[in-house]
Amino acid sequence: MNSSKENLQYSQILIIGSGIIGKFNALELSKLGFEVSIIDPSQNNNSSNAALGILMGNIYQKRKGRSWELREKSLQLWPKWLKEFKEINTLLTVEKPLIKITSNEEIFEKMRNFVKKYSNYNLEVLKDSSRTLENIRNLFKNSKLKGIVSYDDGRIDPKLLLNTIDIILETKSIQTIKDSVIKVEKNKEEWVSVLKGGKKIISKVVILCNSLNSLNLVENSKYKFNLQPVLGQAIEISIADDSTNFLKLPKVFSINGKNIIPLNKQTLIIGSTDEYNHELKEEQVEELLNFLEEKPKWLNTKHISKKWFGIRSKPVGEGSPLLKSLEKGLILCSGFYKNGILLAPACSKWISEEINYHI
Repeated sequence: MNSSKENLQYSQILIIGSGIIGKFNALELSKLGFEVSIIDPSQNNNSSNAALGILMGNIYQKRKGRSWELREKSLQLWPKWLKEFKEINTLLTVEKPLIKITSNEEIFEKMRNFVKKYSNYNLEVLKDSSRTLENIRNLFKNSKLKGIVSYDDGRIDPKLLLNTIDIILETKSIQTIKDSVIKVEKNKEEWVSVLKGGKKIISKVVILCNSLNSLNLVENSKYKFNLQPVLGQAIEISIADDSTNFLKLPKVFSINGKNIIPLNKQTLIIGSTDEYNHELKEEQVEELLNFLEEKPKWLNTKHISKKWFGIRSKPVGEGSPLLKSLEKGLILCSGFYKNGILLAPACSKWISEEINYHI
C-alpha cells in the first residue's frame, strides 16, 4: 500500500457510517466546535433509508431501564431538533397521532391499563363509537379491533429527514467521504483508518456508527461486543378500486405489531418483519399480509406493488443500542435494533458528553 503523504488525510473526529445516527452525531459534535468527517461508501444503501420513521415514545409500554431512559431523553430533545430542521425544510414534520390497534382482548386490556396508569402522557383509549376506530374496522373488515392513541407520537419521513440533515451538514463544512474503511488501528495517540481505495485517515477519535460492519473493523475479541443481523421487510399495497379510500385511515398506526402508513387513497405501506439473518426470504412477506384472522380481500400478494428491506443490528447479550467507549479515541454507537430515528437525539447527546473523555 502506498503510504506517501498524498495518501494521508487528517480529521479530528471521524464518524464511520452515514445513517441517521452518524449524521446526528456529526451535527451535535460540529455545534461543539469539533472538526468532523463522515465516511460511507454508499449513503443511499444504509438501513436508515429503508426505515419507516415511526417515533414510538410515549406509547412504549416498558417504562423502566435504559431503553426507556433513552426514549424519554429523545422525547425531550426532538422538539428542538425539529425546529432547527424545519427552518431548512418546511415540509419536514411529525405526522401525529400514533395509534396502536389489536384484535386480542387480553392485549387490549393491558393497553387500557397502561393508558390509565400513564394518563398524564397524552394517551387515550379509542372509544368503540369513534370514527377513527370505525374506519379502521371497516377497511380491514374486522370488528374485533380495539386500541389506544398517543397524541404526541407519530412518524417522520426518513428520506426527507436525511436530506434535510445533509443540507445542514454542507453548511457546516462537514466533509463526507465516499469510501469504505477496511481497518481501524491505533498508532500512539492517534487512530488510523485504512480505506479500501488505499488512503488513510488519521484522527484523534473514531466513532463507529456502521452497524454490523463495525465488527469487521476492530479486534472484536479484545472489546467483547457482538451484533447479529435483523432483516426487516416492508411492502406497499396498491389497489385499483375507487370504493376503497385509505386516506380515511389514520396517518400512522399499527395492527397486531405491524406498522401501517397510508400514502394516498389506494396505496399504503405495511412493515416490518424481524428476520434474524442476512438473506432475504420471500416467504416472510406473508407475515405482512396475515396479521389478522379476519382480513379484507385486498390484503394479498397480488396487490403488492413494491417491496424493500433493511438490515439492522441487534446486540447479543446486551441491551440495544450499544453506546460504549472501547478505549480512548474509539467509541461504539451501534446496535440500533429498532427505533434508531427516535433515539438519535439522545444518543448524539451521549456522544457529545462522552467525547470529553477522549479529546
